[in-house]
Amino acid sequence: MDMGTVGLLLAGFVALVAGGEVLVRGAGGIAAAIGMSPLVVGLTVVAFATSAPELAVTLQAVQEGSPDLAVGNVVGSNIANVLLVLGIAALIGPLVVRSQLVRVDVPVMVAMGVLLLLVSLDGLIGRTNGALLFVCLVGYVISAVLMGRRETARAAPDTAPATTPDPGPTPGPRGHALNVALLIVGVALLVVGADWLVEGATRIATERGVPEMVIGLTVVAVGTSLPELATTVIAALRGQRDMAVGNAVGSSIFNIGAVLGVSSLLAPDGIPVAESAIHFDIPIMIAVSVALLPVIYTGFEIRRWEGALFVGLYAAYTVYLLMNATDHERLPAYSAVMLWFVLPTIAIGLGALAAFDAGRRKGRSESATPADPGPPR
Repeated sequence: MDMGTVGLLLAGFVALVAGGEVLVRGAGGIAAAIGMSPLVVGLTVVAFATSAPELAVTLQAVQEGSPDLAVGNVVGSNIANVLLVLGIAALIGPLVVRSQLVRVDVPVMVAMGVLLLLVSLDGLIGRTNGALLFVCLVGYVISAVLMGRRETARAAPDTAPATTPDPGPTPGPRGHALNVALLIVGVALLVVGADWLVEGATRIATERGVPEMVIGLTVVAVGTSLPELATTVIAALRGQRDMAVGNAVGSSIFNIGAVLGVSSLLAPDGIPVAESAIHFDIPIMIAVSVALLPVIYTGFEIRRWEGALFVGLYAAYTVYLLMNATDHERLPAYSAVMLWFVLPTIAIGLGALAAFDAGRRKGRSESATPADPGPPR
Protein backbone atom coordinates (compact mmCIF):
# COMPACT_ATOMS: atom_id res chain seq x y z
CA MET A 1 0.00 0.00 0.00
CA ASP A 2 1.68 3.26 -1.14
CA MET A 3 1.46 6.60 0.66
CA GLY A 4 -0.77 8.02 -2.07
CA THR A 5 -3.47 5.45 -1.32
CA VAL A 6 -3.17 6.04 2.43
CA GLY A 7 -3.44 9.79 1.87
CA LEU A 8 -6.52 9.26 -0.30
CA LEU A 9 -8.20 7.20 2.42
CA LEU A 10 -7.38 9.74 5.13
CA ALA A 11 -8.51 12.68 2.99
CA GLY A 12 -11.77 10.90 2.17
CA PHE A 13 -12.44 10.19 5.84
CA VAL A 14 -11.75 13.81 6.84
CA ALA A 15 -13.99 15.12 4.02
CA LEU A 16 -16.82 12.79 5.08
CA VAL A 17 -16.66 13.88 8.73
CA ALA A 18 -16.45 17.56 7.79
CA GLY A 19 -19.23 17.20 5.23
CA GLY A 20 -21.51 15.47 7.72
CA GLU A 21 -20.88 18.15 10.34
CA VAL A 22 -21.50 21.02 7.92
CA LEU A 23 -24.58 19.37 6.40
CA VAL A 24 -26.18 18.74 9.81
CA ARG A 25 -25.53 22.35 10.87
CA GLY A 26 -27.03 23.72 7.68
CA ALA A 27 -30.04 21.39 7.81
CA GLY A 28 -30.64 22.22 11.48
CA GLY A 29 -30.58 25.91 10.65
CA ILE A 30 -33.05 25.43 7.80
CA ALA A 31 -35.37 23.42 10.07
CA ALA A 32 -35.37 26.19 12.68
CA ALA A 33 -35.84 28.91 10.06
CA ILE A 34 -38.87 27.37 8.34
CA GLY A 35 -40.44 26.00 11.52
CA MET A 36 -40.13 22.35 10.53
CA SER A 37 -39.09 19.47 12.76
CA PRO A 38 -35.59 17.96 12.32
CA LEU A 39 -37.30 14.62 11.53
CA VAL A 40 -39.06 16.02 8.46
CA VAL A 41 -35.92 17.84 7.32
CA GLY A 42 -33.99 14.58 7.70
CA LEU A 43 -36.65 12.70 5.74
CA THR A 44 -36.63 15.21 2.88
CA VAL A 45 -33.82 17.75 2.49
CA VAL A 46 -30.99 15.77 4.10
CA ALA A 47 -32.17 12.47 2.61
CA PHE A 48 -32.17 13.89 -0.91
CA ALA A 49 -28.77 15.49 -0.35
CA THR A 50 -27.12 12.29 0.89
CA SER A 51 -28.64 10.34 -2.02
CA ALA A 52 -26.57 12.41 -4.48
CA PRO A 53 -23.80 9.75 -4.79
CA GLU A 54 -26.34 7.02 -5.56
CA LEU A 55 -27.91 9.26 -8.22
CA ALA A 56 -24.53 10.05 -9.80
CA VAL A 57 -23.39 6.41 -9.84
CA THR A 58 -26.73 5.12 -11.16
CA LEU A 59 -26.97 7.72 -13.95
CA GLN A 60 -23.40 6.97 -15.02
CA ALA A 61 -24.07 3.22 -14.94
CA VAL A 62 -27.19 3.63 -17.09
CA GLN A 63 -25.34 5.78 -19.63
CA GLU A 64 -22.46 3.28 -19.81
CA GLY A 65 -24.78 0.30 -20.24
CA SER A 66 -24.27 -1.27 -16.79
CA PRO A 67 -27.84 -1.87 -15.54
CA ASP A 68 -26.75 -4.41 -12.92
CA LEU A 69 -24.61 -1.78 -11.25
CA ALA A 70 -27.46 0.74 -11.42
CA VAL A 71 -30.01 -1.50 -9.70
CA GLY A 72 -27.50 -3.16 -7.39
CA ASN A 73 -26.22 0.22 -6.22
CA VAL A 74 -29.68 1.33 -5.06
CA VAL A 75 -30.70 -1.99 -3.52
CA GLY A 76 -27.34 -2.46 -1.79
CA SER A 77 -27.38 1.11 -0.48
CA ASN A 78 -30.87 0.67 0.97
CA ILE A 79 -29.80 -2.49 2.78
CA ALA A 80 -26.75 -0.65 4.11
CA ASN A 81 -28.89 2.33 5.20
CA VAL A 82 -30.94 0.19 7.58
CA LEU A 83 -28.46 -2.42 8.77
CA LEU A 84 -25.15 -0.57 8.69
CA VAL A 85 -26.03 3.13 9.04
CA LEU A 86 -28.74 2.81 11.69
CA GLY A 87 -26.84 -0.03 13.35
CA ILE A 88 -23.66 2.01 13.85
CA ALA A 89 -25.62 5.10 14.93
CA ALA A 90 -27.52 3.03 17.53
CA LEU A 91 -24.23 1.66 18.87
CA ILE A 92 -23.18 5.25 19.60
CA GLY A 93 -26.38 5.85 21.56
CA PRO A 94 -30.00 4.59 21.54
CA LEU A 95 -32.00 6.28 18.76
CA VAL A 96 -35.36 7.58 19.97
CA VAL A 97 -38.02 7.17 17.29
CA ARG A 98 -41.14 9.28 16.82
CA SER A 99 -44.47 7.57 16.25
CA GLN A 100 -44.64 9.14 12.77
CA LEU A 101 -41.85 6.81 11.63
CA VAL A 102 -43.81 3.77 12.84
CA ARG A 103 -47.13 4.95 11.41
CA VAL A 104 -46.02 6.52 8.13
CA ASP A 105 -42.39 6.68 7.06
CA VAL A 106 -41.12 3.11 7.53
CA PRO A 107 -44.35 1.66 6.03
CA VAL A 108 -43.80 3.98 3.04
CA MET A 109 -40.24 2.66 2.74
CA VAL A 110 -41.59 -0.91 2.75
CA ALA A 111 -44.30 0.01 0.22
CA MET A 112 -41.75 1.61 -2.14
CA GLY A 113 -39.67 -1.57 -1.98
CA VAL A 114 -42.70 -3.71 -2.81
CA LEU A 115 -43.61 -1.35 -5.66
CA LEU A 116 -40.06 -1.64 -7.03
CA LEU A 117 -40.36 -5.42 -6.96
CA LEU A 118 -43.71 -5.32 -8.77
CA VAL A 119 -42.53 -3.02 -11.57
CA SER A 120 -39.40 -5.18 -11.98
CA LEU A 121 -41.16 -8.53 -12.39
CA ASP A 122 -41.06 -8.29 -16.18
CA GLY A 123 -37.31 -7.67 -16.05
CA LEU A 124 -37.42 -3.99 -17.00
CA ILE A 125 -38.05 -0.66 -15.25
CA GLY A 126 -39.47 1.33 -18.15
CA ARG A 127 -40.24 5.03 -18.38
CA THR A 128 -43.83 4.54 -17.24
CA ASN A 129 -42.65 2.60 -14.21
CA GLY A 130 -40.01 5.24 -13.51
CA ALA A 131 -42.65 7.97 -13.67
CA LEU A 132 -44.80 5.99 -11.23
CA LEU A 133 -41.91 5.67 -8.76
CA PHE A 134 -41.13 9.38 -9.03
CA VAL A 135 -44.75 10.48 -8.63
CA CYS A 136 -45.08 8.34 -5.50
CA LEU A 137 -41.96 10.02 -4.11
CA VAL A 138 -43.33 13.51 -4.82
CA GLY A 139 -46.61 12.61 -3.12
CA TYR A 140 -44.73 11.31 -0.08
CA VAL A 141 -42.57 14.45 0.20
CA ILE A 142 -45.61 16.74 0.01
CA SER A 143 -47.50 14.75 2.63
CA ALA A 144 -44.42 14.61 4.92
CA VAL A 145 -43.95 18.38 4.76
CA LEU A 146 -47.65 19.07 5.40
CA MET A 147 -47.73 16.57 8.27
CA GLY A 148 -44.61 18.09 9.78
CA ARG A 149 -46.06 21.59 9.65
CA ARG A 150 -49.30 20.44 11.29
CA GLU A 151 -47.46 18.68 14.11
CA THR A 152 -45.21 21.69 14.67
CA ALA A 153 -48.20 24.03 14.83
CA ARG A 154 -50.08 21.66 17.16
CA ALA A 155 -47.12 21.29 19.52
CA ALA A 156 -46.30 25.00 19.65
CA PRO A 157 -49.00 26.04 22.18
CA ASP A 158 -48.20 23.07 24.45
CA THR A 159 -44.48 23.77 24.55
CA ALA A 160 -44.72 27.54 24.90
CA PRO A 161 -43.16 28.77 28.16
CA ALA A 162 -45.17 30.76 30.69
CA THR A 163 -42.93 33.79 30.19
CA THR A 164 -41.69 34.27 26.68
CA PRO A 165 -37.95 35.01 26.63
CA ASP A 166 -36.38 37.46 24.27
CA PRO A 167 -35.90 35.48 21.05
CA GLY A 168 -33.01 37.67 20.00
CA PRO A 169 -32.37 38.69 16.42
CA THR A 170 -34.26 36.61 13.89
CA PRO A 171 -32.22 35.17 11.06
CA GLY A 172 -32.49 37.39 8.01
CA PRO A 173 -31.67 36.67 4.40
CA ARG A 174 -27.98 36.32 5.27
CA GLY A 175 -28.76 33.63 7.86
CA HIS A 176 -30.91 31.69 5.40
CA ALA A 177 -28.27 32.02 2.69
CA LEU A 178 -25.62 30.75 5.13
CA ASN A 179 -27.70 27.67 5.99
CA VAL A 180 -28.24 26.87 2.32
CA ALA A 181 -24.53 27.40 1.63
CA LEU A 182 -23.63 25.05 4.49
CA LEU A 183 -26.01 22.46 3.03
CA ILE A 184 -24.42 22.72 -0.43
CA VAL A 185 -20.86 22.63 0.92
CA GLY A 186 -21.75 19.65 3.10
CA VAL A 187 -23.13 17.70 0.15
CA ALA A 188 -20.04 18.52 -1.94
CA LEU A 189 -17.71 17.35 0.82
CA LEU A 190 -19.71 14.14 1.29
CA VAL A 191 -19.64 13.31 -2.43
CA VAL A 192 -15.91 14.05 -2.76
CA GLY A 193 -15.06 12.20 0.46
CA ALA A 194 -17.04 9.12 -0.56
CA ASP A 195 -15.38 9.13 -3.99
CA TRP A 196 -11.88 9.34 -2.45
CA LEU A 197 -12.60 6.56 0.03
CA VAL A 198 -14.06 4.28 -2.65
CA GLU A 199 -11.09 4.93 -4.95
CA GLY A 200 -8.60 4.23 -2.17
CA ALA A 201 -10.36 1.05 -1.08
CA THR A 202 -10.60 -0.11 -4.72
CA ARG A 203 -6.87 0.38 -5.17
CA ILE A 204 -6.15 -1.70 -2.07
CA ALA A 205 -8.55 -4.45 -3.17
CA THR A 206 -7.06 -4.51 -6.69
CA GLU A 207 -3.51 -4.68 -5.36
CA ARG A 208 -4.49 -7.67 -3.22
CA GLY A 209 -6.05 -9.51 -6.18
CA VAL A 210 -9.70 -9.19 -5.14
CA PRO A 211 -12.01 -9.85 -8.15
CA GLU A 212 -13.69 -6.83 -9.72
CA MET A 213 -17.15 -8.34 -9.13
CA VAL A 214 -16.50 -8.55 -5.39
CA ILE A 215 -15.25 -4.96 -5.36
CA GLY A 216 -18.48 -3.80 -6.96
CA LEU A 217 -20.68 -5.79 -4.58
CA THR A 218 -18.96 -4.49 -1.46
CA VAL A 219 -16.89 -1.34 -1.92
CA VAL A 220 -19.24 0.50 -4.28
CA ALA A 221 -22.41 -0.37 -2.35
CA VAL A 222 -20.93 0.74 0.98
CA GLY A 223 -19.14 3.69 -0.62
CA THR A 224 -22.32 5.31 -1.91
CA SER A 225 -23.84 4.89 1.57
CA LEU A 226 -20.96 6.66 3.30
CA PRO A 227 -22.66 10.10 3.13
CA GLU A 228 -25.72 8.66 4.91
CA LEU A 229 -23.44 7.00 7.46
CA ALA A 230 -21.41 10.15 8.12
CA THR A 231 -24.48 12.39 8.35
CA THR A 232 -26.42 9.97 10.56
CA VAL A 233 -23.50 9.44 12.95
CA ILE A 234 -22.75 13.19 13.20
CA ALA A 235 -26.44 13.93 13.81
CA ALA A 236 -26.57 11.24 16.52
CA LEU A 237 -23.43 12.64 18.19
CA ARG A 238 -24.91 16.16 18.14
CA GLY A 239 -28.10 14.90 19.78
CA GLN A 240 -30.29 15.39 16.69
CA ARG A 241 -31.47 11.79 16.69
CA ASP A 242 -34.69 12.55 14.78
CA MET A 243 -32.60 13.80 11.88
CA ALA A 244 -30.31 10.75 12.17
CA VAL A 245 -33.12 8.21 11.79
CA GLY A 246 -35.03 10.34 9.28
CA ASN A 247 -31.97 10.61 7.05
CA ALA A 248 -31.51 6.83 6.77
CA VAL A 249 -35.22 6.10 6.17
CA GLY A 250 -35.77 9.07 3.85
CA SER A 251 -32.65 8.29 1.82
CA SER A 252 -33.93 4.75 1.17
CA ILE A 253 -37.22 6.19 -0.11
CA PHE A 254 -35.39 8.72 -2.30
CA ASN A 255 -33.10 6.02 -3.69
CA ILE A 256 -36.09 4.16 -5.13
CA GLY A 257 -38.31 7.10 -6.10
CA ALA A 258 -35.71 9.60 -7.30
CA VAL A 259 -32.56 7.66 -8.18
CA LEU A 260 -34.19 4.72 -10.00
CA GLY A 261 -37.23 6.75 -11.04
CA VAL A 262 -35.25 9.57 -12.69
CA SER A 263 -32.65 7.19 -14.14
CA SER A 264 -35.30 5.04 -15.82
CA LEU A 265 -36.97 8.18 -17.19
CA LEU A 266 -33.68 9.27 -18.77
CA ALA A 267 -32.78 5.80 -20.08
CA PRO A 268 -34.07 5.40 -23.66
CA ASP A 269 -34.92 1.71 -23.23
CA GLY A 270 -35.45 1.67 -19.46
CA ILE A 271 -33.31 -0.18 -16.92
CA PRO A 272 -33.10 -4.00 -17.25
CA VAL A 273 -33.34 -5.87 -13.93
CA ALA A 274 -31.45 -9.13 -13.49
CA GLU A 275 -33.22 -12.29 -12.34
CA SER A 276 -30.95 -12.47 -9.30
CA ALA A 277 -32.10 -9.00 -8.20
CA ILE A 278 -35.78 -9.91 -8.61
CA HIS A 279 -35.52 -13.22 -6.75
CA PHE A 280 -32.95 -12.34 -4.07
CA ASP A 281 -31.61 -8.78 -3.67
CA ILE A 282 -34.86 -6.79 -3.81
CA PRO A 283 -36.73 -9.26 -1.52
CA ILE A 284 -33.82 -9.00 0.95
CA MET A 285 -34.13 -5.20 0.82
CA ILE A 286 -37.88 -5.46 1.57
CA ALA A 287 -37.27 -7.95 4.40
CA VAL A 288 -34.72 -5.61 5.98
CA SER A 289 -37.21 -2.73 5.81
CA VAL A 290 -39.93 -4.88 7.39
CA ALA A 291 -37.51 -5.98 10.14
CA LEU A 292 -37.08 -2.33 11.14
CA LEU A 293 -40.77 -2.07 12.15
CA PRO A 294 -40.74 -4.34 15.24
CA VAL A 295 -37.36 -2.89 16.27
CA ILE A 296 -38.58 0.71 16.37
CA TYR A 297 -41.98 -0.31 17.77
CA THR A 298 -40.44 -1.78 20.95
CA GLY A 299 -40.07 1.27 23.16
CA PHE A 300 -40.01 3.57 20.10
CA GLU A 301 -36.23 3.45 20.00
CA ILE A 302 -33.40 1.50 18.43
CA ARG A 303 -31.35 0.18 21.33
CA ARG A 304 -27.63 -0.55 21.32
CA TRP A 305 -28.08 -4.33 21.21
CA GLU A 306 -30.46 -3.93 18.26
CA GLY A 307 -27.84 -1.77 16.53
CA ALA A 308 -25.28 -4.52 17.15
CA LEU A 309 -27.74 -7.05 15.70
CA PHE A 310 -28.15 -4.92 12.56
CA VAL A 311 -24.40 -4.57 12.07
CA GLY A 312 -23.97 -8.32 12.56
CA LEU A 313 -26.65 -9.04 9.97
CA TYR A 314 -24.97 -6.70 7.51
CA ALA A 315 -21.67 -8.50 8.09
CA ALA A 316 -23.41 -11.84 7.46
CA TYR A 317 -24.98 -10.45 4.25
CA THR A 318 -21.58 -9.21 3.05
CA VAL A 319 -20.01 -12.62 3.76
CA TYR A 320 -22.75 -14.21 1.65
CA LEU A 321 -22.03 -11.83 -1.23
CA LEU A 322 -18.32 -12.61 -1.08
CA MET A 323 -18.88 -16.37 -0.93
CA ASN A 324 -21.42 -16.23 -3.75
CA ALA A 325 -19.15 -14.13 -5.97
CA THR A 326 -16.23 -16.53 -5.51
CA ASP A 327 -18.33 -19.75 -5.67
CA HIS A 328 -17.09 -20.81 -2.27
CA GLU A 329 -17.57 -24.49 -1.49
CA ARG A 330 -19.17 -23.75 1.89
CA LEU A 331 -21.81 -21.43 0.43
CA PRO A 332 -24.68 -24.01 0.49
CA ALA A 333 -24.06 -24.81 4.16
CA TYR A 334 -23.76 -21.14 5.08
CA SER A 335 -26.96 -20.27 3.19
CA ALA A 336 -28.88 -23.12 4.84
CA VAL A 337 -27.84 -22.05 8.36
CA MET A 338 -28.75 -18.42 7.70
CA LEU A 339 -32.04 -19.20 5.93
CA TRP A 340 -33.41 -21.92 8.21
CA PHE A 341 -31.97 -21.05 11.62
CA VAL A 342 -30.48 -17.57 12.11
CA LEU A 343 -33.04 -15.46 10.26
CA PRO A 344 -36.15 -17.30 11.57
CA THR A 345 -34.80 -17.09 15.13
CA ILE A 346 -34.24 -13.35 14.81
CA ALA A 347 -37.68 -12.83 13.23
CA ILE A 348 -39.44 -14.80 15.98
CA GLY A 349 -37.48 -12.98 18.68
CA LEU A 350 -38.24 -9.50 17.30
CA GLY A 351 -41.91 -10.39 16.83
CA ALA A 352 -42.16 -11.69 20.39
CA LEU A 353 -40.52 -8.53 21.76
CA ALA A 354 -42.90 -6.33 19.78
CA ALA A 355 -45.93 -8.31 21.02
CA PHE A 356 -44.67 -8.16 24.61
CA ASP A 357 -44.09 -4.41 24.39
CA ALA A 358 -47.54 -3.87 22.88
CA GLY A 359 -49.18 -5.86 25.69
CA ARG A 360 -47.22 -3.99 28.35
CA ARG A 361 -48.13 -0.63 26.83
CA LYS A 362 -51.81 -1.63 26.68
CA GLY A 363 -51.72 -2.77 30.31
CA ARG A 364 -50.26 0.56 31.43
CA SER A 365 -52.92 2.50 29.53
CA GLU A 366 -55.72 0.43 31.07
CA SER A 367 -54.35 0.79 34.60
CA ALA A 368 -54.08 4.55 34.10
CA THR A 369 -57.78 4.78 33.17
CA PRO A 370 -59.88 5.52 36.29
CA ALA A 371 -62.41 2.85 37.17
CA ASP A 372 -66.12 3.52 36.70
CA PRO A 373 -67.47 4.60 40.13
CA GLY A 374 -70.94 3.29 39.26
CA PRO A 375 -74.27 5.08 39.67
CA PRO A 376 -74.49 7.64 42.51
CA ARG A 377 -76.27 6.50 45.64
